[in-house]
Amino acid sequence: MKFKSLLFSSLITLGLSAQNIEFTEYNLDNGLHVILHQDNKAPIITTSVMYHVGSKDETPNRTGFAHFFEHLLFEGTENIERGQWDKIVASNAGQGNANTSQDRTYYYETFPSNNLELSLWMESERMFHPVINQIGVDTQNEVVKEEKRQSYDNEPYGYLSFLMQEAVFKNHPYRWMPIGKMEHIDAATLEEFKAFHKKFYIPNNATLVVAGDLDIEEAKTLINKYFSGIPKGDDVIKKKYLEEPINQEKPIEYYDDKIELPLYVALYRTPSQKDRDAYVLEIISEYLSGGRTAVLYDKMVEKNKTALQVSAYNSASEDYGYFSFYAVPFNETSSETLFNEFDVEIEKLKNELIPEKAFQKIQNGLESSYISGTRSTEGIASQLATYNMLYGNTNLINDTLKIYQSITRDEIKEVANKYFNSENRAIINYLPKKEDK
Repeated sequence: MKFKSLLFSSLITLGLSAQNIEFTEYNLDNGLHVILHQDNKAPIITTSVMYHVGSKDETPNRTGFAHFFEHLLFEGTENIERGQWDKIVASNAGQGNANTSQDRTYYYETFPSNNLELSLWMESERMFHPVINQIGVDTQNEVVKEEKRQSYDNEPYGYLSFLMQEAVFKNHPYRWMPIGKMEHIDAATLEEFKAFHKKFYIPNNATLVVAGDLDIEEAKTLINKYFSGIPKGDDVIKKKYLEEPINQEKPIEYYDDKIELPLYVALYRTPSQKDRDAYVLEIISEYLSGGRTAVLYDKMVEKNKTALQVSAYNSASEDYGYFSFYAVPFNETSSETLFNEFDVEIEKLKNELIPEKAFQKIQNGLESSYISGTRSTEGIASQLATYNMLYGNTNLINDTLKIYQSITRDEIKEVANKYFNSENRAIINYLPKKEDK
């Protein structure tokens, strides 16, 4: 979960104001970074571990490994029998989950706070004593295949995200999705899985966060008890990938037999989520398509009736990002008409300041969404881990809102001119499959 991915997901909450999130952070001798946030208002605790490994750390012929390990590390450990992980969590009134992105893998449990030691023991077991054997690999192979079938293969427009990554990235591993290719998982040996685990799932490639109803000194003692004895691994060296401008000559066409209406997409490559421009692009996204009163919906759906659905979205990651415009046409509206309407609004962004009233509405929504994202221990834990690992600055949990509030309308115009250019654009025509004659 990322704060910026939640920025515009909630309505304004009246009567609340943003508060500073206090935290303590330090390193163990084995390189594990620890962040503690104390909030004793409710007897709840969240323990999470984020590993700096995602799909970008895979090789082109072995994709899907990081996502596979998201599942595999629930199989059991030397001291937690296979199939017992979720039962232990549930029997102690807890809940937990995990998720994988292109940049990191995140595990967490939320318990009543009297189970702090249990949560720390379980995550230390996952880090130090996981059982990686052929039974677990075979079991999770079927689980992941079923997930891919449900989430992508059998879904209308299910292959769109794959096409978008491939259109924007040619050199970077962002060009494939975290789910990967099933034939790569099928072909991998047990030794390959073990080697991947040994390289990435180590204390010096992880951030441990404990947030909620805790005593700082007690938490430090327990963390030292369960994590300090885990050996440090070899340093993980992240590769750098340079992407040239997109310079796509013709649209990518893809035919899907599960859809009846086409979908047209324009994509622009954008900078790292750490870049100030990425924050500006988030505001542009909200201005263009943040609800039914936003520019694109009002123009293309309500007034011109050229689209049934329209959106502009900024997807930012650790190394690069992309900004997408997409529309589902109304009736027989052509792709040329839809792209022209996108271009008209892009040119306005490049040459005019957005209205002050709209700008202030966005700024008001930022504070509301920040508050919503920090109202739970799990929300705070995930933000602390994300800002530490992917941004290199844990205190961005407090400073991000200030960054947004410092952005000006002139800056929005500058950023639009910087990224929304034809030499940096890819087009996807996602079409109903033609009937065989």
